[in-house]
Amino acid sequence: MARLKLKEHLINRDWCKGCGICVHFCPKKVLEIDSQEKVVAVRPEDCICCKLCELRCPDLAIEVVTEQPDQDDAGKDSINTSRQGD
Repeated sequence: MARLKLKEHLINRDWCKGCGICVHFCPKKVLEIDSQEKVVAVRPEDCICCKLCELRCPDLAIEVVTEQPDQDDAGKDSINTSRQGD
């Protein structure tokens, strides 16, 4: 199964109360709290699309939008289980 690709982080700044739960759960430190005490994705290129931020946000203020990888990329993570010469 191919990995998901990040399309964007949708952050509803009106709903975000700046509690920092999503920041603390992010394993790649993609998120930070800005000067207005709201979450912002400062390193989206490091996101692994685990969606822990989305799952842990008590205010449902963040959504990790993903896209399916290209067909060419899909085969890179798969294992060829066909046997030659049988």
